[in-house]
Order: sequence, then C-alpha cells, then structure tokens
Amino acid sequence: MAKAKFLITGGAGFIGSEIVRQLIDQGYSVRVADNLSKKDAQVDPRAEFIKIDLTDLQKTKKAFAQIDICINTAAKIGGIGYFHKYPATILSENNKIYSSTFEAAVAANIKRMVYISSSMVFESADHFPSKEGDVEKIPPPISSYGFSKLTGEWYCRSFYDQYKLPFSICRPFNAYGVNEFPEREVGYAHVIPDLIRKILSDQYPLDMLGDGQQTRCFTHVSDIARGIITTSLNPKGENEDFNIGTDKEIKMIDLAAKIWKVMEITKPFKVNFVRGFKFDIKRRVPDVQKAKKLLDWEPQVKFEEGLKEVINWLKAQRAQGKLEK
Repeated sequence: MAKAKFLITGGAGFIGSEIVRQLIDQGYSVRVADNLSKKDAQVDPRAEFIKIDLTDLQKTKKAFAQIDICINTAAKIGGIGYFHKYPATILSENNKIYSSTFEAAVAANIKRMVYISSSMVFESADHFPSKEGDVEKIPPPISSYGFSKLTGEWYCRSFYDQYKLPFSICRPFNAYGVNEFPEREVGYAHVIPDLIRKILSDQYPLDMLGDGQQTRCFTHVSDIARGIITTSLNPKGENEDFNIGTDKEIKMIDLAAKIWKVMEITKPFKVNFVRGFKFDIKRRVPDVQKAKKLLDWEPQVKFEEGLKEVINWLKAQRAQGKLEK
C-alpha cells in the first residue's frame, strides 16, 4: 500500500516545519502550503512547496489536489501581546483560512483533516488538569485568538456532520524548541525565547510580565510534531480530539530562575515585574491520558535538556548576528 501524501498548511512555521521534517524523514511525500509571512519561516528543501494565500479558495483547492491527509497548522499566531494588538485580524483571517481549507478538503475528498488547535481553548478552564471533554463544559475563550481556535474545532465537527470529512483535533500545549526566534515587542514572543534573549542581552533585573505565578506545561516541539503525526496516522485518532503535551507544571518565576541557572549567570537572580496583559492565563495544565491510552504517545524530551538546546541555539544565532539585542 502506498504511503499517504501529506499537505501541511503553515508548514514553514515553528511547529509546521518540524512536522514536515519528521514526515519526510519517515519517507512520506509532503507538500507545504505557506505564505512565508513569519520572518523565521523556513521550508524543508525536500518538500514540494506552494507559496499561497490560504484565504483564497480557488488557490487553496489546487494545493489540496491529490492529497490524502492535511495537517492544518496555518493560522495568525503570536505571543500574548500580539493577541491584544490584532484581535480583529486574528479572528477574521483565521476564519477565512478555516473556510477555505475545509471547503478545499471536501472538494478533494481527502482521507482526514488534522486540525491544529491550541491550549488557548481552555482559557476559561477552572478545573485542572483539563480533559478534552472539558471544552464542551467550560465558557468559551474570551480572547479572539482562543475563540478562533475553538471555532476551528467546530469546523471539524460541522464538516464531518454535513460532509463526513474525517478529522482529528490536536491541541499543543506550550511548544518550545530551536528555530523559534524571540520578538522585540513586549508580549510578541513566546516566553522561553523571550527570557533567553533578555538574559543574553544582559538585562538586569530581568523583566517579567505579571507576578510570575502563572503556570504552564512546556512540551518540546519535536514531541508535539510526533504526537500530531501519530494522531494523523492512527485509526484511533479519527474523529477524536487530543491534548498534545505534558502535565508537568512550572511557574513562570521558577522557569526564569531555571533558565538563569542553566545559563550559569553569576549575578544573583533578580526580576522586575511588569504589568501583564488582560488575557494572561493564570494556570494551564492538560490531562494527557487520552493520547497515552489511545495513541500510545507521550513526550520524551526532558525539559532541562530541551532548555539547554534552545539556549545553545540562540547563543549561536546571536554570535552570527541573527538575534537582535
């Protein structure tokens, strides 16, 4: 039996590019559809590449030709500052991408749409760890980004109900790893590359958003990509939703102290708390048992080893003049 042909929308992005790399390493045929809007976008030269505006239905239909499985990672995304500055753009553009890609998937009669949602759908959660089924019990997210990602999950269910388009929903929890550059503007970057950049730039004391008591569960991007691929190929993943992450929780103040220690900074650890954003979620912890039981998937990369990898990579980027101070 021939191996499935994959389409990865947003395949030049942080998570998307890792999915592409792993699939090609496993011998799969991969087509990447991306508009290269991110400054650190990269396309694996081994993949077929289409530069495309995925809000354009006719162009999107061509990208879906002869595809078996689409892993739909394309979305307007950024750090919490980005969520606050561009709420209308996020909601509008993401909905256009969903409409275009789901309609194209139906027209192409693909075997499965694997939608990459977000842990932000649990924005209003008050029960931890949060199970997949809690999404239907808690209030909807109040941020435009969280709401847009939840909307994408409803696209999955609605297109299955009307067109029988098979789907899988994957919710990554706080991906980190190499190939993700920090941003200069406050809140645009994800927290790990942002903190490393600040330390490399000799910021002292270290600026931290909020009170440092927010908690997250960080998962290495290679583990997340492997979880998404496992979901897309496993029959037990069809028409199911999965939290893809770890349930090991860490406070942001403890994260900063850990990075400080790993980087072997000689000054005493000291932070300056900066006023946070309205939608800065205080706690986020997934229940990850469903993926373990149904898919036999769980994270493998130890957090401290992953941190060292990211630190060394960002140091190298700075030495090459690719990392802004």
